[in-house]
Amino acid sequence: MADRMLQFVRLDQHQPDKRPATARREDFAEIYQEFAPQAAAAQSSRCSQCGVPFCQVHCPLNNNIPDWLKLTAEGRLEEAYEVAAATNTFPEICGRICPQDRLCEGNCVIEKDFGSVTIGSVEKYITDTAWENGWVKAPKPRRELAQSVGIIGAGPGGLAAAERLRMRGYQVHVYDRYDRVGGLMIYGIPNFKLEKEVVLRRWKQFEEGGIQFHLNVAVGRDITLEELRVKHDAVLIATGVYKARDMAAPGIGLPGIVPALDYLTASNRAGLGENVPGMASGTMNAAGKRVVVIGGGDTAMDCVRTAVRQGATSVTCLYRRDKANMPGSMREVYNAEEEGVTFEWLGAPEAFLGDAAVTAVRAHRMHLGLPDATGRQQVQAIPGSSFDLPADLVIMALGFDPEDLPKAFNEPALPVTKWGTLKVDHRTMMTALPGVFAAGDIVRGASLVVWAIRDGRDAAETMHSYIEQKSAALAVAAE
Repeated sequence: MADRMLQFVRLDQHQPDKRPATARREDFAEIYQEFAPQAAAAQSSRCSQCGVPFCQVHCPLNNNIPDWLKLTAEGRLEEAYEVAAATNTFPEICGRICPQDRLCEGNCVIEKDFGSVTIGSVEKYITDTAWENGWVKAPKPRRELAQSVGIIGAGPGGLAAAERLRMRGYQVHVYDRYDRVGGLMIYGIPNFKLEKEVVLRRWKQFEEGGIQFHLNVAVGRDITLEELRVKHDAVLIATGVYKARDMAAPGIGLPGIVPALDYLTASNRAGLGENVPGMASGTMNAAGKRVVVIGGGDTAMDCVRTAVRQGATSVTCLYRRDKANMPGSMREVYNAEEEGVTFEWLGAPEAFLGDAAVTAVRAHRMHLGLPDATGRQQVQAIPGSSFDLPADLVIMALGFDPEDLPKAFNEPALPVTKWGTLKVDHRTMMTALPGVFAAGDIVRGASLVVWAIRDGRDAAETMHSYIEQKSAALAVAAE
C-alpha cells in the first residue's frame, strides 16, 4: 500500500505484463495479464494529484480519475469502484478498449520524461476486482414508475441510457436486431481486446435489474417506429453506424474482397461457438492466405491482428498516411508489429488484380502535403509509383457510415444531416419527432465506445426531463 502520492519521481511507469507475441498469436485470449494488487497500488501512487486534472478533462465521461487513483493507492478498492462507476456505466470495458494514449493517459501532466500513469490498466483492475467481490450491483430502482421507455439498439449508447433510466424507476425495453446484447462490443471487437464474457455478464445483470430485451427485432420489419412511440412514453434511437464505406476502383467487386465488419463479425461469431458459413467456406477466414488490410484505424488493427491469429501466411496493412498520422491507437499498432504484421505506409490502393478472385492489390505511393481545414496533412499520389501487393484476401477497413434510417424505419419525418446521421437538437438530444431521441454514433458519426456511453447517459437525463414535463402537462390538463 502506498503511503502517499506523487511517486512518479521514484517509480517508473509499468503496464501489466503482456503475453509473449509468439504465444498470443495462437489464440484470441486477452493479451495483458492482470495487475497484481501491489503493482496497481504502486502505479496509482504515481499520480501527481494535479490541481487541473487534464486526464479528467480529456475523458469524454469526465471520470474522476485522480480520486480513484488515490483510493487505489490507499487500498480502498470498493470506494475506488464506486467513484469509477459513478460516471461510467462500463468501466471494465473502457479500461480495456479506450485509446487511453489519445485521451486520459495522453494528457497526463507527468507524461513527459516520466511516463503517464497507467490509468486504463488501473481502471480495468478496479472493476475486475469489484466483479470478483460482488460489488457490482444490478440496476434496481428504489421505486417503480409506470412510464416506459423504448431503446432501439443494444450497443454501449443504448445500454448506458437503459441503465440510467432503469435506476430512475422507468420500465425499460431495449430492441435490437441481433441475437445478443452488446452491439459492436460483441460482434466488432475481437476477444484479444475484449473477451465476450465481460459484455455478456452485463447483459445478465441488466436483465436481473428488470431491463427487458427484445432481440432479433428489427424496427421497420418486426415493429414500426410509430408503434414504439405509441407503446412508450419516450423512444431513444442508438443504433450506431454499420454501413461500410466503399471505394471506386477497378476490380473492387472481385471475390476475396470483404468489408471489415463482416470479417470481424464472422470471426467473433465463430469464437462464440456458432457455425459460420463464411468461416467454413474460407471467404471470411484468413488461414493460409496472404492478407492485405486497407485502412489505418482501430478497426484495421482489429482485422490485421485477427488475421494473424487465424493463421494467415502474411498480413500487410496498407495505409495512405504515415505512422504519425494514423487515426488508431499507437498501442494497437505496436501490438500488431510485435505479432508480425507488416505496414506499408504512404500507400493507397488504385486497383485490385485477378480473374476469378483477387490476387493482388495495386497501390501507389503517397506524398503528405499541406494541412487541410481539419489540420490533417493532405495526401497526394506520386506519379509512376505503382507497386503490387500479393493478396488472397483483402479486407476493407475504410470506416463506417450511417444506414438510411428514415427508409429502414419507414419514417420519412425522421430528419438527417448531410452526412446521413440523425439530426437532433443538441440541447435536448431530441429529433424532430416529439419524444424520439437519438444518441451515439448515429448522431455523431463513427466514434469511440466511451463517447457512446457519454451520449447515452446524457440522453437518459433529457428523456427523464421530457417525461416529467409531459406527465406534469397531462396532470394539469386532467384537472
